[in-house]
Amino acid sequence: MQEHFTDDPAEQWLSERIKVIESSGIRRVFDLGATLKKPINLSIGQPDFPVPRAILEAAKRAIDEGYNRYTPTQGLRALQEAVAQKLERVNGVHVPVDDVLITAGSSGGIFLALAAVLDPGDELIVPDPYFVMYPQLAAFFGARPVLVDTYPDFQLNPARVARAITKRTKAILLNSPNNPTGAVWSEEILREVAAIADRHGVLVLSDEVYENFVYDNTRHFSIGSIYPNTVTLNAFSKSHALTGWRIGYAAGPHHLMEKMKELQQYSFVCAPSFAQVAALTALASGPAPEIATYQRRRDLIYHGLRERFEVIKPQGAFYIMPKVSESDAAPFVEEAIRQNVLIIPSSVFSKHGTHVRISYATSEANLEAGLRILRSIGN
Repeated sequence: MQEHFTDDPAEQWLSERIKVIESSGIRRVFDLGATLKKPINLSIGQPDFPVPRAILEAAKRAIDEGYNRYTPTQGLRALQEAVAQKLERVNGVHVPVDDVLITAGSSGGIFLALAAVLDPGDELIVPDPYFVMYPQLAAFFGARPVLVDTYPDFQLNPARVARAITKRTKAILLNSPNNPTGAVWSEEILREVAAIADRHGVLVLSDEVYENFVYDNTRHFSIGSIYPNTVTLNAFSKSHALTGWRIGYAAGPHHLMEKMKELQQYSFVCAPSFAQVAALTALASGPAPEIATYQRRRDLIYHGLRERFEVIKPQGAFYIMPKVSESDAAPFVEEAIRQNVLIIPSSVFSKHGTHVRISYATSEANLEAGLRILRSIGN
């Protein structure tokens, strides 16, 4: 038998690539929350409303009608067509039907896009704060995430993006409305970024999964509507509370989408078949009506926090990031958890550790109870 010379034989089997992946700080908080009795959970990034009844019924019918097998890798043709029509009608993004790929959530689309684009040594520009998977996946593919600071107001500064571009820059990854800040980047800003990308021949990846969560008459703008070298990524996870169904889509330049389809053949194979059928009903019915209640929650949490903390009013998504420390928010987070309130330190999403991310995708009663505790910490 082969002898092993490490305490844990599995260690020697791990690739160098996988060793760069770190456990998500969000998941660690989720795991901790499972050990608490009835915590006030202000950490979770999923809508608290139920899946709309019409979509549930569509999924049930699909299962009963036999949509339990593989679909074509690129997705059901009817869903590709419906997504292409939605992108044209809602986002102003024109793509042929064949350049739409149905993915296993937006995360599946992001993985495929980065896998198809990044080589070792490439650079990926990522605004900071960022969704946790962006820099992790860049490093997994051997690329270097180049962080562009958006503090203190979380607005993207095109001049900073321009300064970050080098000969190794392959793509700019955008997320507006933004997780974790709730910032929405204006059409003016995104037009400037598109001009920079065009000048340097750089691809744009645009994660728009929170597009329906915008407030105060703010308008979501899709950069793919003005810059053809954009991969637009989206999903039904937030707009219809289908987080567990893993159903999303990607659309963009033809040759890139073809390679993403080929990679999906050897990885995800296809998005869940019953969920693809139900997504047709989701597109036809529009976003869940409960989204309208989120502006009221945003107002409640913002006004409650500003009494005690430095905080930027979010214009979208369902997160807010108050500054709770001049140096390290970890002790604040630890005390909040000790008092049964789950929040996430900004160090999970950023090179800065001074803020915390709070999700207001929960009841107003939970928000009010959590606010009372958070305002009391350190006083």
